[in-house]
Amino acid sequence: MKALVYQGPGRKAWVDKPQPEIVKPTDAIVRITRTTICGTDLHILKGDVPTVEAGRTLGHEGVGVIEAVGSAVTSFRPGDRVLISCISACGRCANCKQQLYAHCSDGGWILGHLIDGTQAEYVRIPHADNSLHHIPAGADEEALVMLSDILPTGLEIGVLNGQVKPGDTVLIVGAGPVGMAALLTAQFYSPARLIMVDMDENRLAAARRLGATHTLNAAQGAVIEQIMALSGGRGVDVAIEAVGVPATFDICQEVVAPGGHIANVGVHGVPVSLHIEKLWLRNITLTTGLVNTSTTPMLLQVVQAGRVAPGSLITHHFPLQQILEAYRVFANAAEENAMKVILVAD
Repeated sequence: MKALVYQGPGRKAWVDKPQPEIVKPTDAIVRITRTTICGTDLHILKGDVPTVEAGRTLGHEGVGVIEAVGSAVTSFRPGDRVLISCISACGRCANCKQQLYAHCSDGGWILGHLIDGTQAEYVRIPHADNSLHHIPAGADEEALVMLSDILPTGLEIGVLNGQVKPGDTVLIVGAGPVGMAALLTAQFYSPARLIMVDMDENRLAAARRLGATHTLNAAQGAVIEQIMALSGGRGVDVAIEAVGVPATFDICQEVVAPGGHIANVGVHGVPVSLHIEKLWLRNITLTTGLVNTSTTPMLLQVVQAGRVAPGSLITHHFPLQQILEAYRVFANAAEENAMKVILVAD
């Protein structure tokens, strides 16, 4: 089969690899029909995730069709169309019993990280009963690819960790796919203001279409002053950091209101400075995290009911065989006006 393989920092290739096989009785083999590229994949290629070894197939998102299942798999059978969770979970360890699936003792974020991932024609899914979801009949499978990772990440690590509530002023720094997912799901909780900050006017325009009440271009300067003005000088109730660089984290620290929340979602490759000397007396809450995907079943229901449209984040389509071109487009999002790309294998 063909797969997109990490070959060390800055290097990747579309190569032939052996088709995966059942290793454990709880495994399933899935033939990929749709997959995508994540910002985390770009972080890996930059060398920001040193636990990824050369030779690893990248990718942790997608939908497909079950080809084979291990003897212990009870919820799926060959031919089933499935949504792949970016998190693999045994469902039995102490962390899984607390719904901390990201910290499963025999799973977590392993696809495209510690084991071969979904940017391939086939993928092995460990703990299939707890790591796959049946796709409802008639569902938009391309839209459901957004439920592998970015929609639950934006909701769980941004909106829920930030404790967004009705009437809040919410700031989202970073109008990339995860920031947009936070924008879509924050609206479940009726905030009064949704302020989106980015440096890309195309993405800011998209944010306005998707529900942002205010958009600010950080490249034009004075963004902190503008945020404070929009919040009446008090600051924001929730600041969601969705980029993963020191400058965007600093914005969140500067504008969070007393009693507010900073919800860090971005993947940071270098240290940031935590200004505890300013924050300690403001009664703020700072959260970080890796998505658990515990909200995926609920999100499936919400998407099927038409209450949120994650397919609106898709801007480009490519055949899976053109994945190198898809990476070029995704890595140059501002020039290409790209948000999420869909790679089609069938």
